[in-house]
Amino acid sequence: MERLSLSEGAYLVKLARKTIEVYLSGKTPVPPEDAPERLRRRQGVFVTLYTHPEKELRGCIGIPLPEYPLIEAAMRAAIASATEDPRFPPVSLDEMSSIIVEVSALTPPEEIKFTDPKELPSTIRIGEDGLIIEAGVYSGLLLPQVPVEYGWTPEEYLMHLCLKAGLAPTYWLTGKMKLYRFSAQVFEEESPRGKVIERKLERH
Repeated sequence: MERLSLSEGAYLVKLARKTIEVYLSGKTPVPPEDAPERLRRRQGVFVTLYTHPEKELRGCIGIPLPEYPLIEAAMRAAIASATEDPRFPPVSLDEMSSIIVEVSALTPPEEIKFTDPKELPSTIRIGEDGLIIEAGVYSGLLLPQVPVEYGWTPEEYLMHLCLKAGLAPTYWLTGKMKLYRFSAQVFEEESPRGKVIERKLERH
């Protein structure tokens, strides 16, 4: 999948912020008609909100599969991250002046094939791979920037993925599951309503 340019990434971040602010002010956000062509393709996306300057998580919701055009997916995820993340109370409009908006554009998930789960850590690239686990009714997803932020090893990454799905932390070693990997381009504001940069993740 062709990568997004910095200007396209910045467009998405500004669109996500505007969508949240319009929605929180009681109006209905409208998809822009001037969006770059590449942002009209179907692609998975996550919108993450952080407090500024503490950079503590304030909301994160996404649409992992390429179900919608990217601009529509980003708008849906933006509203959900601000108002529907069950871990946090809804964001207020006043709060948006001290929140950083981050948008992760995802590649389609690919299944990781393995015979011995003990080999899994050696196949996972920290800083590059986002992971999805599916085990019956349980599922969980972690974006590729998460293990970088927390300094996790591949084993710790798999344990936290299981916990995110509501499974025992060692489930990846013993359980029946499907595991998928994806990568992401991450664009974020340097400060609230500030310059947008593409975040380079440290790879291990």
